[in-house]
Amino acid sequence: MRYVLILLTLLGFIASGLALREHYRTDSSPCSINEHWDCGIVNHSPFAVLAGVPVAVIGMAGYVILAALALKRAYGLFLAAALVGLSFSLYLAHVEAHILGVWCIYCVASLVVISLLTLLGIGTVVLSRTRTADTVH
Repeated sequence: MRYVLILLTLLGFIASGLALREHYRTDSSPCSINEHWDCGIVNHSPFAVLAGVPVAVIGMAGYVILAALALKRAYGLFLAAALVGLSFSLYLAHVEAHILGVWCIYCVASLVVISLLTLLGIGTVVLSRTRTADTVH
């Protein structure tokens, strides 16, 4: 399972990296699809920075932490970190949907990845606890 988790964290890291590229892009965004999908608008908004740090950098760091926890098989901590990441991603999705009215495809990809990581984290923790309970009895 840890290799699946690590692969997903790599995908999330890439999505966050692409969003970071949009944050620093000065020309038109290649993912400016229409008035509802424009990574440039999202990544240049005031919501794209937290305490002076681009949100995409925070996402990249989060995926590195998740990969390290998966590698160590620290699934309880992995799940806790994934839940924090999912909560933040859901907040950002709320900003995109209800404040900006524009979506970033890289941000949505990251939301899908962190959602999958959270679900797999829940499953892994539940399965490991079930196996532990079975070996004790």
